[in-house]
Amino acid sequence: MNAEQHAVNHELPSSPPPALSDAHVVIIGMGLMGASLGYDLRGHVRRVTGVVRRPEAVAETEASGCVDDATLDARAAVAEADMVILATPVRTILRQIQELGPSMKPGAALIDMGSTKTEICRAMAALPEHVQPVGGHPMCGKETAGLAAAEPGLYRDCTFVLCPLPRTSPQALKLAHALVAHIHARPLVLEPERHDRLVAAISHLPYLAASGLVAHVMAVAEEDDRVWRVAASGFRDASRVAASDIRMMLDILLTNQEAVLAAVDDFIGQIGDLRQALTSGDEDRLRSRLEAIAQARRTWEKNRKTH
Repeated sequence: MNAEQHAVNHELPSSPPPALSDAHVVIIGMGLMGASLGYDLRGHVRRVTGVVRRPEAVAETEASGCVDDATLDARAAVAEADMVILATPVRTILRQIQELGPSMKPGAALIDMGSTKTEICRAMAALPEHVQPVGGHPMCGKETAGLAAAEPGLYRDCTFVLCPLPRTSPQALKLAHALVAHIHARPLVLEPERHDRLVAAISHLPYLAASGLVAHVMAVAEEDDRVWRVAASGFRDASRVAASDIRMMLDILLTNQEAVLAAVDDFIGQIGDLRQALTSGDEDRLRSRLEAIAQARRTWEKNRKTH
């Protein structure tokens, strides 16, 4: 389809997107998140097309079974899609919204899976009127990335945040909810700024805290490398996310800078309070704070298992 045909099509009135089962879904980015979604959708929608960056990845992606077909041509793919899903790093998503949005057909839904939402939803607000955007963020993943790490059922029982825009049609939002229901996730509708503040606390700060912990142990190891030999499950659990994909985490931190810095400042204050109690040898104060923290963690774990 050439640019002139695109222009003609985009002057047409937008029609509502089809039901999920009748949709041609295009997933851009066939790593862990995109390929896992493809596994869950293939055979349950009209067609799943995966968009990849490398020529050799076309055959690899098709052979994996997570898509019906794969392509290098993102513009041509989105022109035929009823739903486009951006499963790439955040700053790549920002560029793709601008580059690919105008090529989408009238009424098509555009959903992203980025880990921050304010900048993405701001970019979505500037899309041509014929596109129906919904910000999205599934709260799941692994430390390992790529097509080989993908698996069916990755999204089951996870919270899937949806951030509809004022311009998002009820039909497009309904389609997004249908997608979330199909992969057995739990939808949670949030404003983009609220989402970013909350995930700074429960995801982005823990990454920096785990990185700081590993950096501290690295410093200890310079004097005595046996520290790595005595490290066990406590260190493993507390430091696990420090091994996350660096490119992905840089995108997250730099597109949620204000909220992350606020979370870091409060965290430093909390550590400072515990340090002061320890410095003064105030056992009652230290016990009281640690008991309250432990109880909050137990309550969260209990609620998580029952919902």
